[in-house]
Amino acid sequence: MFEPAPATDETLYDCLIIGGGPAGLTAATYLARFRRKVLIVDSGESRARWIPRTHNCPGFPDGVTGPDLLRRLKEQALQYGAEIITGFVEALTPQDDGMFVIDTPNPIRARSVLLATGIVDTLPQMADAESAMQAGRLRLCPICDGYEASDDRIAVMGAGIDVLRKALFMRSFSSDVTMLLTGPSGNLPAEALEMAKKAGVVLVECSEDAIHVAPDTASARLPDGRQLTFDTIYPAMGCSIRSDLAANLGADCDETGSLLVDSHQRTTVPGLYAAGDVVHEVNQLAVAFGHAAVAASHIHNSLANRDGERWKFAS
Repeated sequence: MFEPAPATDETLYDCLIIGGGPAGLTAATYLARFRRKVLIVDSGESRARWIPRTHNCPGFPDGVTGPDLLRRLKEQALQYGAEIITGFVEALTPQDDGMFVIDTPNPIRARSVLLATGIVDTLPQMADAESAMQAGRLRLCPICDGYEASDDRIAVMGAGIDVLRKALFMRSFSSDVTMLLTGPSGNLPAEALEMAKKAGVVLVECSEDAIHVAPDTASARLPDGRQLTFDTIYPAMGCSIRSDLAANLGADCDETGSLLVDSHQRTTVPGLYAAGDVVHEVNQLAVAFGHAAVAASHIHNSLANRDGERWKFAS
């Protein structure tokens, strides 16, 4: 469902941006400032909305919350003429003339598309994960906020080698790190178990619904009845990549489902670009901003070249 729908019977945009997170909104600002007609379709599910306060975003030495950052980015894009509608794009249809169409009550046509749909994290089976994240008891990104967890009692929860990698990374910040394995420890290679032991990482097994979070602490109930308490728990349970729109058009993905792009953020489908977490890179705000700048500049240049207006090129 889209609301509000564009006013005309069929609206042509220079670029359709799918996803209203940091990458999509930044690209919209660039394109609008290039005087391009740009539309963002935003489902309101940006991963950035979960951020309680990040001190890792360039330009915010006192930190910024995810909702505040999204609000600022949206205001900036709107200020320069970008259009934003609420909706969820289920399918893109490429046309013989190089255009893309999304079917709405009033069809939307675009000369190019930027996919900035991000990822969806897999979370522990627990009540009110959002409140747990806002309280800092459940954290998603150790690169973003490992520093804030310094010297905390930290748990990393999940199955497989990714749990070990994240636990070892968190040892940079705390000497009290526990791996909460949601599968048998015997599933880990012997060398991985040895690495955890040498690093002083505690290893215990638990179920995926073992987590309970209160405002001031988090806990995990083990099968033997013990209850361990922590200051912070990091899930390492994987995620789903929102790349289906591009994959359905034949865009190349890696083994995880992340979109493969070139140095201009182009997918293997002509006219289709991708930026942010949906691309196989470090999932960081600074990376999303960079992707957006590169993609928007190349989209503008490509359109100028297509129209024979090379004097419009951005450097």
